Amino acid sequence: MSAGGAFGGARGYQPKPPDKGVFPLDHFGECKAVKEQYLACLKEHANQAEGCRELAKAYLECRMERNLMAKQDLSELGFRAGEAAPAPAI
Repeated sequence: MSAGGAFGGARGYQPKPPDKGVFPLDHFGECKAVKEQYLACLKEHANQAEGCRELAKAYLECRMERNLMAKQDLSELGFRAGEAAPAPAI
């Protein structure tokens, strides 16, 4: 018998919860429209998230407003106060 335990896990290993807690799924699609706009933006910008920062911010705000994630200052999530949207590429 291996020392890894019955299901391959290490004996005595205690899993650690994520730092920010749970991240509930949006079962009722409350933020689905913003999420889809963000994913379309990523596709349009070849998966470069910088061009879609305003949509990412809107998605996080939507989730916080609907208690789908813990409320926290957006500056802690990488957004600066009063940050302007980047100019669209022509």
